[in-house]
Amino acid sequence: MKVCIFGAGAIGGYMAVLLKQGGVDVSLVARGAHLAAIRKHGLKLLIGDQERVAEMPASSDPKDLGPQDYVIVALKAHQAWESAEQMKPLLGPNTAVVTAQNGVPWWYFYGLDDEFASLRLQSVDPDNRQWNAIGPERVIGATVYPATEIIEPGVIKHIYGDTFGLGEPNRKPSDRLAQFADALTRGGLKPRLYDDIRDDIWIKLWGNLCFNPLSALTHATLDVIATDSGTREVARNMMVEAQKIGEHFGARFRVDVERRINGAAGVGAHRTSMLQDLDKGRPLEVDALLTAVQEMGRLAHVNTPYIDSVLALVQQMARVKGVYPTFPEAAPLLEIEARAS
Repeated sequence: MKVCIFGAGAIGGYMAVLLKQGGVDVSLVARGAHLAAIRKHGLKLLIGDQERVAEMPASSDPKDLGPQDYVIVALKAHQAWESAEQMKPLLGPNTAVVTAQNGVPWWYFYGLDDEFASLRLQSVDPDNRQWNAIGPERVIGATVYPATEIIEPGVIKHIYGDTFGLGEPNRKPSDRLAQFADALTRGGLKPRLYDDIRDDIWIKLWGNLCFNPLSALTHATLDVIATDSGTREVARNMMVEAQKIGEHFGARFRVDVERRINGAAGVGAHRTSMLQDLDKGRPLEVDALLTAVQEMGRLAHVNTPYIDSVLALVQQMARVKGVYPTFPEAAPLLEIEARAS
């Protein structure tokens, strides 16, 4: 099995080392000092007091690596959009593409057998770039639960978690899904297969869409946001709005709002990924976590005053700080409403 990790950052590198040690033929698309360190010393993974080092082909140019059986896209949503056409040399006739991003995926409506099947989300795939360059038929949906970080070029530290949700967008079992899940298992990871991966996408997104922007706006940790009466109520209302949208499009929520918030509070004094990115001057994942939910709300004719307000605030803050990514903003709301009517 040939697997290329496109974006060998913290999560991609973590998967790469474990897949390699599980017997998979792994290659990496990386760049800069991280790529140079991997080429010179291999990719190092720290798990507890263990140090694992794996050597594998790595390049900044996918043409050097050739067609793969699986491509794992471990970039943020705006980076994946920017890089879609660069992935083409990795795509053979039967290559599957595993989308390992947070937020609403660009292929969300593909495979649904109802009136929503033809919808495409411009907030996460402007001009249908990924839809056309990659093709939704290649996709295996994924949710990512481990936390990892690059502590220096070529060195990744595992913090917690080893679970990945997986599922086919068309909600049918497949050999390619089973084989990929088996590869993860052999590497020591824990895949969970879902009849509809969208259900798990919503469970994770449910927290990300409120806790991430609220933490970036307030600089508070997760336990504070989830227990302070004011921010907890804002988060709860955002989640209620999001649940109405998800259920409109057929998603099932296996826990209720209060349990989801209490679960976040139990994580403790965690700094969300958006707050960490803000502190480091990195582009923020605004569109995949919030703008796409707003767009889906307009398509579903669900009012989202809390989501709208927090989105407006975090967008403005990101622009002022210069960390709104070079990712075209979603179509104006009037255009979204026209498409929905």
